[in-house]
Amino acid sequence: MSKRTLSQLDVSGKTVLVRVDFNVPIEQGVDAIANYDQRLRATLPTIEYLLERESKIVLCSHLGRPRGQVDETLRLGPVGDRLGVLLNRPVVSLPNCIGPDVAGAISQMSAGDIYLLENLRFHPGEEDNDDSFAEELAGLADCFVMDAFAVAHRAHASTVGLPQLLPSAMGLLTQREVESLGLALGEPGRPLAALMGGAKVSDKILVLENLLPRLDHLFIGGGMATTFLAAAGKTVGASSVEEDRLEFARDVLSRADADGVSVHLPDDVVVADEFGERPNAVATTSVDAVPDGWYIMDVGEATASRYAAQLAGCKTILWNGPMGVFEMDRFSAGTRTVADSIAGLQGATTVVGGGSTAEAVESLGLMDRMTHVSTGGGASLEFLEGRELPGISALPDAQHT
Repeated sequence: MSKRTLSQLDVSGKTVLVRVDFNVPIEQGVDAIANYDQRLRATLPTIEYLLERESKIVLCSHLGRPRGQVDETLRLGPVGDRLGVLLNRPVVSLPNCIGPDVAGAISQMSAGDIYLLENLRFHPGEEDNDDSFAEELAGLADCFVMDAFAVAHRAHASTVGLPQLLPSAMGLLTQREVESLGLALGEPGRPLAALMGGAKVSDKILVLENLLPRLDHLFIGGGMATTFLAAAGKTVGASSVEEDRLEFARDVLSRADADGVSVHLPDDVVVADEFGERPNAVATTSVDAVPDGWYIMDVGEATASRYAAQLAGCKTILWNGPMGVFEMDRFSAGTRTVADSIAGLQGATTVVGGGSTAEAVESLGLMDRMTHVSTGGGASLEFLEGRELPGISALPDAQHT
């Protein structure tokens, strides 16, 4: 059943506690936050919606893994400063997320004020889903908005505890995530294609199990392709093969063939004599001629071009996982070619899974040319596996009139 949306929650003039996901890679330095602020930008529609209704906005998030202890390097103040720049208005960062001082400060808020609580994971009660911690958070506000889809697969105090204590709804980001990712599981435009990459088959087993009966096309790249190529009888040099997943890969190929799903594997690959950014030698070769001791690093130019041409004929494309070792610039061409080809396809819906795929699309400057780029890595995968996300299921059902 569908869940209550923000438009169905009375927020006018209310103090609204919003669970956001501002878990940016702070280890890259405070000055670099502007380079990886997708998750901040993704929350702006919800914040602006609340501002238009003169709400008092209290944002809460985790950052990193402090494991219930205060970690000075994981304070949210710099993230709040960046959010203030994006909103062009002040964001007040509080020194804690619960306690009398926090409650006192929030009680003095005026309509349109935006406060950011300190890192929720500084308290063990967050990850332990502690009732008393959730109750202290709930005591700060009149209602709750869940806009942190990226942690909706976590049963924490701020994701499943708060909806039991306050009038609650999905934020606009969470609603968009559920609707966009749900498209592939519902009634997508046909042909429906899944473009799967990344390091391991094991990470995508349940996604493939859930999606395969629905697909028209399955394109495979990245480290996954190595195991699938080995399953198809190809030699893959020194590349890592998930031996315990070979039978699963063979089963996918067999079932796809029986069900009329077109599976696309690389014909050519970029190989290197060592796995690293500066190998001694790099070459492009047929998948039938990968040299012993060499590593497959990317799909080849011919494969990337073929994938691009075939994807252009699809109406719905679900992409999760780069085509090669994208983080090494020398082996990013396959991912770039495919991303460029599906960005802005006329009449097509392009849904990009979170994690490394979203980072690749963001780094290529193609965010605005995709229909939807998910903010959730693990959450988007679990959603596509058909699993129930605790942070979504905890929300009340939609109100139907």
